[in-house]
Amino acid sequence: MKLKYNSVEELVNAALSSNQKISQIVLTEQAEDMELSEEMVYETMEKSFDVMRQSVENGMDADLRSPSGLSGGAAAKLKKAVDEGRNHYGHLLGNAISMALAVTEYNSCMGQIVAAPTAGSCGVIPAALISVLEEYKLPKRDIVMGLFTASAIGMVIAKCASIAGAEGGCQAEVGSASAMAAAALTEIFDGTPEMVSDSCAIALKNTMGLVCDPVAGLVEVPCIKRNAMGVANAFTASELALAGIKSVIPADEVIMAMKKVGEQMSPSLRETAEGGLAATPTGCRLCKKIFG
Repeated sequence: MKLKYNSVEELVNAALSSNQKISQIVLTEQAEDMELSEEMVYETMEKSFDVMRQSVENGMDADLRSPSGLSGGAAAKLKKAVDEGRNHYGHLLGNAISMALAVTEYNSCMGQIVAAPTAGSCGVIPAALISVLEEYKLPKRDIVMGLFTASAIGMVIAKCASIAGAEGGCQAEVGSASAMAAAALTEIFDGTPEMVSDSCAIALKNTMGLVCDPVAGLVEVPCIKRNAMGVANAFTASELALAGIKSVIPADEVIMAMKKVGEQMSPSLRETAEGGLAATPTGCRLCKKIFG
């Protein structure tokens, strides 16, 4: 069965009929399409994961500051609190949130990141996967394979709705990244293909209607902290799905609903910096300060 990435249901059915994980089906098909060995395709994905890990490390620099002065240093501050046992909601969550901040702060400083699915939402997937890799000492291959599952979900969303803030608001960026991360996590922890679908649906439902309102038009405020929210949402969605809690609305219907909500959003709330937080007195003051 050749995947067309027209629906999450297609991915689930393909996995069930072949008794394989979604990640393995995607890897096999990508290798066939590219006329490469599966190991070569895997190694390409592994290199992307290595870039993710490096961006986490580089983003933890306490002296990191963006050219605008709007961001930098937050990841290091939270990581220090986690390392000293001063955070209140567990080591895994604290670590993951600090990683999400690190990658997005590094992006704002023009560092190399993996836009998964976009630069504005680049912190969610690395934070989710690297934090569980470290917390549970998981095999690296399991994590990299999880990226194939995440990518399949992302391809469906991109094809059926949007992953662009300018088209669908932040629900299409951080929301999609959160859904992709939740799907990967669910499979990594041996969730069924149906659970993968449910985790995707739940994550997207939790971010439905999220607007894109970057202060001064820069991918910093509130984007960086929304990535921290996105990884927490991915954990929540995966935890619910792995416990057998289903999404009442199927994933594909949620994706279509997200598309319609994005179309109904005012243009001022879709990456134009003309509404939301960007239009607040402080947002306007910061814009004037940065650009004159």
